[in-house]
Amino acid sequence: MELRVTDLTVTRGMLRVLCGVSFTLASGGALILRGPNGIGKTTLLRSISGLQPPLDGSISAPAESFAYAGHADGLKATLSVAENLEFWSSIFGRGGVGTALEAFELTPLAARPAGMLSAGQKRRLGLARLLVTGRPIWILDEPTVSLDADAVAMFVAAIRAHLGAGGSALMATHIDLGIAEARVLDVTQFRAPASGAFEFDEAFL
Repeated sequence: MELRVTDLTVTRGMLRVLCGVSFTLASGGALILRGPNGIGKTTLLRSISGLQPPLDGSISAPAESFAYAGHADGLKATLSVAENLEFWSSIFGRGGVGTALEAFELTPLAARPAGMLSAGQKRRLGLARLLVTGRPIWILDEPTVSLDADAVAMFVAAIRAHLGAGGSALMATHIDLGIAEARVLDVTQFRAPASGAFEFDEAFL
């Protein structure tokens, strides 16, 4: 499924942060967003994935096409590793829990409560959720945070398998993942001009 973003303007609070963002992401492709901290990459990803509305512009793919993995891992601390994946699998009506456990080497931890995992293990479990969604477009915000080199390799393998199956990935990351299919888009070019003041509805003056 193709993702086409056209002239998107996104806001943080009451301020425009990025304006006129346009790109196309085809099936089997990956696009990596780059830019300095605070420029609006997270806001852009959240807007594209349907978690917050953009101010202007259009997004061609429906929200149910997206699987989003942000800074929070989205885990239930009292559920086991396997139960967390089973929960998400049931939400999306998909299977593949065993495959997800294996992909991120979580099988030995399957019975452990998620709240007892290390930061890196929690991140691996959070990323493993992507594999049970069945959704074609993965949207990932700094996915390698807390991952060691071996876990980064697991993540890259999962991305490559997803792309090979016709999926796509939109990511914000500062590291080189070595994914040949990935293009890079520096969002600095879309930085909104400084207004010097908060924007607000004059009806509240």
